[in-house]
Order: sequence, then structure tokens, then C-alpha cells
Amino acid sequence: MHTSRSASSSSTPRWLTRLAAGVSLAALAALLSPSPAQAADPAYVALGDSYSSGTGTRSYISDGTSCQRSVYAYPSLVASAQSYALNFRACSGATIPDVTNAQLGALTASTAYVTISVGGNDAGFASVLTECALPGWMSNCNGKISSAQSFINNTLPSRLGTLYGQIRAKAPNARVTVVGYPRIFNGQDCSWLTWFSSSEMSKLNQTADLLNSRLSAAASAAGFSFANPTSAFLGHAVCDRAEWINGLSSPISESFHPKVSGHQSGYYPTVSPVLAGATARLTKAVLTRSAAAADDLAAQQSAYAELDARISPKEFRVPDLTSQRAKRAARKAGVDLSSRASIDRMDRIYSKRQARQWARTH
Repeated sequence: MHTSRSASSSSTPRWLTRLAAGVSLAALAALLSPSPAQAADPAYVALGDSYSSGTGTRSYISDGTSCQRSVYAYPSLVASAQSYALNFRACSGATIPDVTNAQLGALTASTAYVTISVGGNDAGFASVLTECALPGWMSNCNGKISSAQSFINNTLPSRLGTLYGQIRAKAPNARVTVVGYPRIFNGQDCSWLTWFSSSEMSKLNQTADLLNSRLSAAASAAGFSFANPTSAFLGHAVCDRAEWINGLSSPISESFHPKVSGHQSGYYPTVSPVLAGATARLTKAVLTRSAAAADDLAAQQSAYAELDARISPKEFRVPDLTSQRAKRAARKAGVDLSSRASIDRMDRIYSKRQARQWARTH
């Protein structure tokens, strides 16, 4: 009589037992291993000056510094849209030496992305704007612009080359994007307290273009990309109907810097495709994530407060017609400082004269 084995007495082949154990271990490993979504976010370091920190947006993180870093600035928007881990080192007033001494320490071999905007303060843009805003009869706008352009042509390129070389050495694996500057003016001065002539505004815009050309060339020589915001801001300069750049403002530090709209609609779509390879839409969720990062960014940047304290803000100054300089210039030009009509009439005369002088020498 044939007798069958019971289930309890049956034996499992060893190869099947080992296979089952292997499958179980593999499944466990898959559960414990981070998925791509769980992997560490790519490290992004934002370097540079006020045009990267977000000066002009009127809302800044409380990091104990005067850097005026904003979650509405393009670095925070790009990081939130692309899920990058942002180290927000850009600081208002920064020059090339400031970036070198206070910001490059944030770069490492694991840094995946870098943006850098610097050069405007080195060329003295704040002091140039301050001079050109004066009435023509007390201004040396031509001289200031000439000095700035000479610096941009003859001194800035080598300094940029050295800085970009240091960035590459400290972040050898990073995708680096150099970010330029927009044209500030549209040819019209709509402020009661400044005296920019149309010729002066044109020359200032040309100087911004010149700076961008030198930044672009230095970026190319270093193997970096260049993001030029000029075309994005056309039609959105100071005094334009859809103004993305502040004119004369209170507080004064906001003056001649991009607004929130300038970062969202001007800088973000300019920088994002160059840095990230694509532009993610600035949805409400992205903007919410960016705003929600304020406390974490403030805590992160507070650790650098001692370094940032060495950076001096560079601010435009409102023309002061009560100064001794103004009084001396007014006497020489025959200006009645108690009469706005006299101030403006002589401004037009002197500004036209200076425009002719510029045309003869350039």
C-alpha cells in the first residue's frame, strides 16, 4: 500500500530555501535604500552681490547681517523650483575681494551648482549713479562713467579670471553660471529728486552692456555659462509702466535694484534654463516653498555673520542741494537754489553741453 508524506514531513530543497532568502534580502534592501526622490538634494551655492541677494524686494531673512537676502530673489526661487539645497551666500555690497574672502568657503567638491553675480560694485556703480543723478551744473557724470568703463575694460577681466579660477578649483564638479545685470533706465527720469538726463541714462545703460560683455567673455574663458538678463528686462526699466526695477526709493538701499517682479519675471526665467537646463514654472507651490525656507536660510547664514560683517553696503545717495559743494557750483553756474525753475533750466543747459563733449571724445 502506497503511503503519501504529510505536509509537515515534506522537505524543501536547499536551492529553493537559499533563493527565497536572497529574494527577501533583496526586497529588504530595496525598502531601506533611498529612492531617487529621497536622495540628498543637489548642493547649490549662490555667490555675489545685491543683484543676487535680493536687494530691492523689500523683504529679507533675519540672519543678523546687512546682506539683504530675500526668499523672493532668484537663487531661492531656482532652488525651490529645482529642489536644490541652497547655500545663500550672496550679499549686498559684495565686490570680488568680498566674494573671495567671505563666500568661496561655501564651495566644495560636492557642490553641484553655482551662480555668481559680481563686478558692478567693483566698477563703482553706486557712486556713478550718485554722481549722474546730480544736476548737470554740479555733476561730473561723464568723468565717472569714463572711469567705470576704463575699469571694466582694463582691470576687471583679469580679476574675474582669477576669481573664476578659484571657483573652479573649489567646486571642480559644479555647473557654474555667471549672471549679468539689466539696463536700469528707459530714457525718462520720473523722479522729482534726481536729474538724470536722457544722454546720461543712455551712457549708463551702455556701461551695463559693456559690463555684461566682459562678464560673458570671462565666463566663456573659464568654461562657465553666462545668463544675460538684458532682453528679459526690456520694457521694465525704472519709470516704465510695468516697472521691475525700483527707482529712487525709501529706504534708499532699495533704489535701482530689481523688485520681486524683476526676480520672478526677469531673472528667474533668465537664470533657470542656463543653470538647471530647464525652467520650472513658478507655481504657487514653488513660491510657497521658497517663502517657507526663510527660517532655515536665516539659521544657515547666521553662521557666516562674522564674515558678512566685513562687507560694506554700497548705496546710491540722494542729491543734496544744501551741501557746500552744491552752493559753490550754483554760484559758479548762476543758479538760484531757491528756484526749481532755475535749477532745472541750468541742468538742461549743462547736460546738453556734457552730451556734446561725450560725443566728441567717444
